[in-house]
Amino acid sequence: MMHRVNRAIAHLGASGQPGSGRSTQTLGIMLLLLAIFLFTLMDATAKYLAQHYEPVQIVWARFAGNMLIVGVLFAPRFTSVLKSRQPSVQFGRALTQLASSALFFSSLAYIGLAEATAIMDINPVLITLGAAIFLGESIGIRRIIGIVVALIGAMIVIRPGAGVFHPAAVLPLIGAFTYAAGALLTRVARQDSTATSVLWSAMVGTIITSLAVPFFWQPIAPQHIWAFLLLGCLGAVSQALLIRAFSLAEAGAVAPFGYTGLIWAGLWGWLFWGNLPDKWTVIGAVIIVGAGIYVWAREARAMKQAE
Repeated sequence: MMHRVNRAIAHLGASGQPGSGRSTQTLGIMLLLLAIFLFTLMDATAKYLAQHYEPVQIVWARFAGNMLIVGVLFAPRFTSVLKSRQPSVQFGRALTQLASSALFFSSLAYIGLAEATAIMDINPVLITLGAAIFLGESIGIRRIIGIVVALIGAMIVIRPGAGVFHPAAVLPLIGAFTYAAGALLTRVARQDSTATSVLWSAMVGTIITSLAVPFFWQPIAPQHIWAFLLLGCLGAVSQALLIRAFSLAEAGAVAPFGYTGLIWAGLWGWLFWGNLPDKWTVIGAVIIVGAGIYVWAREARAMKQAE
């Protein structure tokens, strides 16, 4: 779930605006844990729907539900929130986030929730690499090694050419790259408020998927209506909790807890579909998490030294 964690950090800036005091820090961690829990439930709901409907229809429900809630929240000041100082950047950022969601949800029809989540969670190190290449941020040899190790972990999970894994495992890998691109564009669009970024993501995703969904639409069975409604609600609520968590606590203290999503993803896969990750998936996930936390720690240390 680290792609969601990085989204919140990017919205609030590199360091965020944390509150003060241990109690505030604890509250931030608790909100993050709840947000990650709800995000994994959303992913599990998407995987359930992927067994019956096209991914485009599921992604549409995700963004349309989010847009409905966001639209209600921002209704009194919709026009002012929508105004962006960099609309082209916001549009590009929204496209990359739409692509990452579509790729991730598409993969769930073919591979396990834990596997897709583990592969997608390499995006923190990709953001570090992209920031060095495209934004000119400094990067040392240790962080480069961490990035390489994380990519090796992803390859262990995917195991290309081994004949034991579905080619759809490549989809969340591409999604991690598109999401990292979106996070970098969010940094570029820092002059806009968090509300503006959230609104643009929801609006662009809803408009594009609404244009595409008629070509893939399947009538929704009555027994699946609850899942479509739940999908949008879980996405909106968990996103709000995530951003709130990073507004209360320091990013360096909160972010590592984002990897608890791997535990929940594995649990839902086992409870709902009887899928237990094999040893190679577990090994690859551990390598990805270890490398991600290491790179994160190096960045946090560098930021403190700069301050």
